Amino acid sequence: MPDNILPTALVELAERVIIANRRAGRTIAVAESCTGGLVSAALTEIAGSSDVFEAGFITYSNDMKVELLKVSQDVLETFGAVSIATAWAMAQGALKQSHAHVAVAITGIAGPGGGTEQKPVGTVVFARAERGASADKVVADMRHFGDTGRGGVRLQAALCALELLLPEPSAP
Repeated sequence: MPDNILPTALVELAERVIIANRRAGRTIAVAESCTGGLVSAALTEIAGSSDVFEAGFITYSNDMKVELLKVSQDVLETFGAVSIATAWAMAQGALKQSHAHVAVAITGIAGPGGGTEQKPVGTVVFARAERGASADKVVADMRHFGDTGRGGVRLQAALCALELLLPEPSAP
């Protein structure tokens, strides 16, 4: 029996992420809001993850998104914390504030409150930024997990974020 405190599916995917990025010679960082460190916790469940996982930023408040990740106040006011623009800025900020090759950001509404008609509970936005990638290569996605409970939304969000950290297969 593995000595894990997190759900098996989450730890298994985190292990795949660590192994794949180690093989690719890449280091990673994450910027988390609604997941509150769950992705970082999953990555650090893996022995030897320190040679791949460089930094985790948990910026739950908008003030910390601005202060630690340099997300523009204008972006937050115009698009909101749960938006492609904010997730993209968070991912870029995590890259700038670390030495990582790739960063993923997660921001969303885990519930039970906080949802709106436009952005209901279960709405989560992801973005991935890669060092040296062209500025037009924005990898971002908004997902709607539904109101599956706070834990359910956070788990699904963490799994999606880890998937984004897997290196894309090289072209043949």
